[in-house]
Amino acid sequence: MTFPAKLLNEGEEIILDLRPHWWYLSGPVSVVVVVLAGTIASLAASAPRAVSIALVVVLIVSLGWLLRRYARWATTSFVLTSHRLIHRTGVVAKQGREIPLDHINDISYKQTVFDRIIRAGDLIIESAGERGQEVFPDLPKPGLIQNEIYRQIDHGKARMADRMAGRRELSIPEQIEKLDELRGRGVLTQEEFDAKKAQLLDRM
Repeated sequence: MTFPAKLLNEGEEIILDLRPHWWYLSGPVSVVVVVLAGTIASLAASAPRAVSIALVVVLIVSLGWLLRRYARWATTSFVLTSHRLIHRTGVVAKQGREIPLDHINDISYKQTVFDRIIRAGDLIIESAGERGQEVFPDLPKPGLIQNEIYRQIDHGKARMADRMAGRRELSIPEQIEKLDELRGRGVLTQEEFDAKKAQLLDRM
């Protein structure tokens, strides 16, 4: 289920719409596979009726665990837009948390050796506000998410700089200096910087 576009603000775009890493489902899936294999083997081997019944009961319970875990996985979302972070959880009772990108002070992530192998980890966001630090667990490729958040923060600063620049006509050297700052932060590529610089120099 994707994040509803109707909940976006004007001019806001969805950059990432993620669910927890698939490893979140590995526990109940493994149990279901093992118990199902045991149940089939017991039936094929004509095991005592009590054993077969016990295995079927365990299979039903493990399937219930899997369905419950899947429902939580499907209703947990981590959304990055051009303006904010949105985290939502809950099957029946819903919980939500939103962090404006301009309130974020620091972003880090934590991975064990196994997390690095499966490319999962916890993202840690420090922001201005009452909660201060927020941990978002079991996300896929947390390093790439961290980079994308920083990129969107820089885009937001660039938009703000453009609005501020629009209030006063900058000289061509000032505009080139501003473009160079954006290139240094990775907002503009070298090719984009060179093209825009050439356009400005042609106006001199």
